Amino acid sequence: MEEKELYDVILELLRAKKGAALKKELSEQEPADIAAVLLELWDDHELSEEDLPIVFRILPKELAAEVFAEMDSDLTEALIKSFSDKELKSVMNEMFIDDAVDLIEEMPANVVSRILASVDPATRRTINQILDYPDDSAGSIMTTEYVALKPNMTVAEAFDVIRKTGVDKETIYTCYVTDAERHLIGIVSAKDLMLAKQDDTVSDIMEENVVFVTTVDDQEEVANDLRKYNFLAIPVVDKEGRLVGIVTVDDAMDVLQEEATEDIEKMAAITPSDRAYVRTGVFETYAKRIPWLLLLMISATFTGIIISNYENALAAQVVLTAFIPMLMDTAGNCGSQASVTVIRSLSLDEIEFSDIFKVIFKELRVALLCGVTLAVANFAKMMLVDRMLLHNTALTPLVAGVVCLTLVVVVFFAKFVGCTLPMIAKKLGFDPAVMASPFITTIVDAISLIVYFRFASLMLSL
Repeated sequence: MEEKELYDVILELLRAKKGAALKKELSEQEPADIAAVLLELWDDHELSEEDLPIVFRILPKELAAEVFAEMDSDLTEALIKSFSDKELKSVMNEMFIDDAVDLIEEMPANVVSRILASVDPATRRTINQILDYPDDSAGSIMTTEYVALKPNMTVAEAFDVIRKTGVDKETIYTCYVTDAERHLIGIVSAKDLMLAKQDDTVSDIMEENVVFVTTVDDQEEVANDLRKYNFLAIPVVDKEGRLVGIVTVDDAMDVLQEEATEDIEKMAAITPSDRAYVRTGVFETYAKRIPWLLLLMISATFTGIIISNYENALAAQVVLTAFIPMLMDTAGNCGSQASVTVIRSLSLDEIEFSDIFKVIFKELRVALLCGVTLAVANFAKMMLVDRMLLHNTALTPLVAGVVCLTLVVVVFFAKFVGCTLPMIAKKLGFDPAVMASPFITTIVDAISLIVYFRFASLMLSL
């Protein structure tokens, strides 16, 4: 059922107070679809704080827990406030550890206290351990719910372990083989176990060349490893090589989405936010944008200072003023193209700082081709359109030459700045995305004006 159709059905049955029909309808839907529609109803003020727990309590127990894990933080907070301690405990017991950790990280302190009080001591210790890992690390997004096997087990014994413990695990398709001290020594898939003989031992069929990550590895690198190797899950070990958890592909997809959103916001000079746009208040949006706008406005005053220093040259050749926006915009666009390409390559680990000279050499060759093409096209346009058709007699071939020569040079500078700054930023430990369009555009704007006026002064004797 489409989300719009489900939206109408839930609203209609809820208003008609047909609980049995609503339960039947919701039981046939995917948890993520139910959560998305409930959020839409909430945003449209069609679902009140009194209606939300009614709909949730209608859901079957396991489905309710899955929907709860998919919900937006605003909905989960409202639900938790309406839950009795028994209901909260029931929902938390059905959730996977990584989902519980994600929930706790988004809740206010008073709600976190209730959540932690509702879980058993062992789960509470596990949650607190995961919360202690650095933000954006593999440890902070892993789950401790995996199937562990011993190397001396037979295939039959391994299946017994999977049957007994698998129902509470995040995945059973890949099982992890550990020794007595929990050191990771191999992996074995459910397919390998199914195709093996019942009396074969796990050590005979396991894969010993295991790709793993550590608890402190960056979450984006972990997500890229899952993508690179086409894994459904990747094991996480501590500094002693002991298996402490796994990161699954669904969590990796969330990480990649969050990281991509964060990079886009930084490249647009916006402080990143975890909240969806429609649920971000006006003043919160303002607070995330205004610091960057103030910084960029102040930095842009340097271009004004450069122009004021060449007022006499502009007064002598007023026609030069008309081409300032074109030169600055073209330089900014060229710098942005180079920076975005390099930033994306850095995030995908396609290039490293050691490749900087290779990148510069490539970008300068691209700059030569782009600069010459733009200059030729611009010279033809200036002579045919501006001078001949629009009769702008002040636009002489020499003035056009100044503009076009400037165009070639600033494209070189823009490509150079655009490709090097993100790589230098990453080398120094900064986020390369911060070096994208806003800062690079400001820098190349200043360079464009200096080059333009220097050429004009020399070639036009100003």
